[in-house]
Amino acid sequence: MSILHVTLIISMIMLSICLLLNAIRFAIGPTLPDRITAFDLFVANIIGIIIIYTELTDNEDFIDVAMVLSLFGFLGSISFAYYIMKITK
Repeated sequence: MSILHVTLIISMIMLSICLLLNAIRFAIGPTLPDRITAFDLFVANIIGIIIIYTELTDNEDFIDVAMVLSLFGFLGSISFAYYIMKITK
């Protein structure tokens, strides 16, 4: 096992912990902007986990999934921001 694989496994564990903490923030978040930020970080953590899994397994099929997920995450964040802008006027 190379140092790269050990580093990737440690990174996967750390991202999983961040994902759990982020899910808690999403559930508890007192305001809508807190939840939107948590959602955006949630998507970013999932993308990181997918990319690390792709590198660990040498399966490049999941890169497309990560790219599509990043597009959906971006569009979701923009949609929520537009919604907040509409309700605050």
